Amino acid sequence: MTQLSFLDLVNVVEGESAGDAIKRVGPLAAHAEALGYHRYWIAEHHGMAGVAAAATALIIAEAGRATKTIRVGSGGIMLPNHSPYIIAEQFGTLDALFPGRVDLGLGRAPGADGRLARAIRHDTRQEAEEFPRSVVELRAHFTGEPDLGLLAVPGRGAQIDMWILGSSLFGAQLAAALGMPYAFASHFAPDLLDEALTIYRRDFRPSASLREPYAAAAMSVVAADTVAEAEYVASSMMQNFVALRTGRPGKLPPPVENYVASLDPSLSAMLGHVMQCSAFGTADDVARGLRQFVQRTQVDEVIVHSPAFDPQARIRSLALIAQAFHEMTEAA
Repeated sequence: MTQLSFLDLVNVVEGESAGDAIKRVGPLAAHAEALGYHRYWIAEHHGMAGVAAAATALIIAEAGRATKTIRVGSGGIMLPNHSPYIIAEQFGTLDALFPGRVDLGLGRAPGADGRLARAIRHDTRQEAEEFPRSVVELRAHFTGEPDLGLLAVPGRGAQIDMWILGSSLFGAQLAAALGMPYAFASHFAPDLLDEALTIYRRDFRPSASLREPYAAAAMSVVAADTVAEAEYVASSMMQNFVALRTGRPGKLPPPVENYVASLDPSLSAMLGHVMQCSAFGTADDVARGLRQFVQRTQVDEVIVHSPAFDPQARIRSLALIAQAFHEMTEAA
């Protein structure tokens, strides 16, 4: 059965601090758990005023402390920024705190420009090129195979679900070769979604941790009681996308009426292209969008990205998305 999960960028909205955004994580994770979401993932970003998830493992701990059953983890950790040994310790600690429900999604993009890379004190370009080796090394810190002559404590023996994340074909090839679950970032990079899933499933090699391919893909989804309200709430996310793509990233802005109609045609076309994998509207509209997405991709899991300027609008959106998803699966 297809699962429904949630991706939180820990967006900082205009007029608030990063601390305000972080304080919402625990209650939002508990809300997602109560609604039946399968996972609650946090994505690592650096140097962005509108995203408060730089210390990703600490934010994941906030979600874990507020919940009991939902899986918590990274969607993802940008491994070129880190020593595999340190990530093994961090996520081994998370597993010790929340045993049996920690995910470690790994991305190859450094998530930082040259200045930030120097601040992180890594040659992130070289590390990105060595990403496959780093993934194998990190996995070995958990399993002890092969023996690296180092003991990560906590870390060794931790029951972590490791994923490869991607928005290109490289991640699909690596996940298939290593026998790992794979998640595609189609909520902002939809172009290679179908080809990546095909390659992953075709070339998948069973591993000790995964016998058959397991794929997830992300969607941008906003639900409300009316279509007009959903489009209004979603306009904050749309403004954020446009600002990022035009080199003006910032905090999540308040929604505006008829935002798309106000855009220059070139920006409107860009936004439409980026948000191919999205669904905005009532629960019925969202159910239809989710059903079409699952039929197209045959993914095992849909991961929804659903930011909103108003926290109550976001809480309502998550509830309606869960309702739509359950209706979709029951009908199927």
